[in-house]
Amino acid sequence: MKKYILNSFLAAVVLFAASCKPEIDTVVGNSAGQANFSKYIAVGNSLTSGFADGGLYLEGQKVAYPNLIAAQMTTVGGGSFTSPFFTDAQANGSGYLTLSALVNGSPTLIPVTNNLAVRDASGRLTKYTGEVQNLGIPGMRVDLAFAAPFGAANPYLERLLTDTQVGTVSYFQFIQGRSHTFFSLWLGNNDALGYATNGGVTTDATNVLTDKSTFALLYSNLVNALTAGGQKGVVATIPDVTSIPYFNTVTVAALLNAAKAINPAAAAIYIQTGAGAVRTATAEDLIRLPFQSAGLFGVPNASGLPYGLHPLNPIANNWVLDKDEIIKVKDYVISYNSTIKSLADSKGLAIADTYSYLNQVKTGLVIQGVGINSAFITGGAFSLDGVHLTPRGNAVIANVFIDAINGKYGSNIPTVDITQYRGVKFPN
Repeated sequence: MKKYILNSFLAAVVLFAASCKPEIDTVVGNSAGQANFSKYIAVGNSLTSGFADGGLYLEGQKVAYPNLIAAQMTTVGGGSFTSPFFTDAQANGSGYLTLSALVNGSPTLIPVTNNLAVRDASGRLTKYTGEVQNLGIPGMRVDLAFAAPFGAANPYLERLLTDTQVGTVSYFQFIQGRSHTFFSLWLGNNDALGYATNGGVTTDATNVLTDKSTFALLYSNLVNALTAGGQKGVVATIPDVTSIPYFNTVTVAALLNAAKAINPAAAAIYIQTGAGAVRTATAEDLIRLPFQSAGLFGVPNASGLPYGLHPLNPIANNWVLDKDEIIKVKDYVISYNSTIKSLADSKGLAIADTYSYLNQVKTGLVIQGVGINSAFITGGAFSLDGVHLTPRGNAVIANVFIDAINGKYGSNIPTVDITQYRGVKFPN
């Protein structure tokens, strides 16, 4: 963000007395500083790709933060920036969610199912061929970046690979050989997020916590490959996954209030925990956002016991990130971020500290005169899936990257005007 220095009143008086002529501030020309932005590539996951509202679609792709950064880089010698956009005819890509109604704070979300970029009955996406500089792949993890079979399992990577590369070329191999002069790297979120968004229940490779030492080794391999030719770049820390609307919208207190509105005698919410036990939920336990629309809460089972309101019919473990699981995932994120910062410092790279910044967004900030926070739907930062960014959220994060680049390399990349980008799109 732009920083302004407020002169003291005394200094202003002295300057005024010293001269009767008005001074015009000298405009500092935009400069690349010590960096070369002629060919920028962006390595990352869904956040990098522009994924939003539960899907990847053209509008989200266009406002992905790397695209916004690249546009600002053109003022300091940056070149063109290519993204694997869906066509206008298939603009809705994988499909996504829209807000059709908001009644007393309760949203109605409708899936978009027309004009999809789906090429066959298995759901594989329309292939994209040609140069790609936005290399963001939804679902990508640091560990899976080195697994060639993941290219066949992940539809977003599969659409960018040739038929001979599918299942034989890893993401790590895919991002190399692009003759880049500058890069951004925001990867590692899913190495913690998958575990959290599955309530701490591990069922496959996408929802385990990546071993800390494995993360350090593989992230180092990524950084070494991206800097092999002496390239400069910016890496980003991993946000605190518990700071996003996905975990802060459906609260235990709100569920209990809803239960008491139906049955004044309701006294507690009961949950299963990762320890395989059942206990009373507390404010420290986080309920996943999809529980809001799952229609499970309070529904009696065969024995007539209401779901979540009786210890013999508790909310299942996969719906809840309990307080012990929260401690665990936070510990892993802190370790991952220590690795990221250490490697960046050793390579002289800029660090975009999105961990610290998004924690500030959770509390609430005023940026360029616009209030923004992490409230679901109304906060302006997060899209309808409660995890990914709105266009405005992307603009804000783009500026976090730009500030980090400018600070490290002495560049003067102008920041993005966030007022030109929307938050959640409300129904007409």
